Amino acid sequence: MPGAMMQSKRPKKQSTFALQLLEKQKAKKMYGLREKQFFLTFLKAKKKGDAGENLLRLLEMRLDNVVYRCGLAITRAQARQMVNHAQFDVNGQKVDIPSYQVKADDVITVRKSKRQKKQFNNLDEKVKKAIIPGWLNFDAKEMTGKVLHEPKKEDLDQSIASQLIVEFYSR
Repeated sequence: MPGAMMQSKRPKKQSTFALQLLEKQKAKKMYGLREKQFFLTFLKAKKKGDAGENLLRLLEMRLDNVVYRCGLAITRAQARQMVNHAQFDVNGQKVDIPSYQVKADDVITVRKSKRQKKQFNNLDEKVKKAIIPGWLNFDAKEMTGKVLHEPKKEDLDQSIASQLIVEFYSR
């Protein structure tokens, strides 16, 4: 088209706000949370210490995420559904709240009444494929996971720039 303006081939540089928003959206999607739930988790995280590190730690210590990290579910969404369907006990008590915050020394067990379910067949094979972080321990024979300690900074997901999320909510 003669007279049409030439479009630049280079992509525009993203604003700081856009980068912060994208990082927040990435973390929300990764952990399967809605905006309000994510924001409430952030508010808890900023109470004491490094807000970005605390946010990632709180997200990692959610029951649905621990079930996923132990290799009991293929995705976090599946882990969330399994928790919603009351398939796990925490320290001997039935827990069906995916956002339940586990603590150090908590024991997560597949409920005895749910062990014959299809998703728990060949658990040994599934767990061997899973990369279980150092702060968790899982025994496939007993169908029991244990939180050894809170995840340290090096245990947290490094693909999320938590500082950008803190800056986003701090504007």
